[in-house]
Amino acid sequence: MRFRGRGRNGTPPAQAAPPPEPAPAGPPPVLVIDALGRKCPIPIIMLAERIREVPVGQVVAVLADDAAARTDVPAWCRMKSQDFVREETLQQGGWGFHIRRTY
Repeated sequence: MRFRGRGRNGTPPAQAAPPPEPAPAGPPPVLVIDALGRKCPIPIIMLAERIREVPVGQVVAVLADDAAARTDVPAWCRMKSQDFVREETLQQGGWGFHIRRTY
């Protein structure tokens, strides 16, 4: 009789290796705006005030832990014709939003 969780020879199945951490895609940000602990629209206001510090074509990252930022940041990028590069989940909680300045 075979039991679930046992191999053919009665040995436990091999443990699968944990998946490797994905490498960040794209260039590293030139500027990181820490808006952790701030409620929207404050992360958007901070981004709008400081994006001019980044050269055109470079990336700025906004760190935020308010769930509204997940929709607000991409929407702001569409409204302002900036490139939303990606969203990444932070280990400490929250997200990192990468935006490329287009003008």
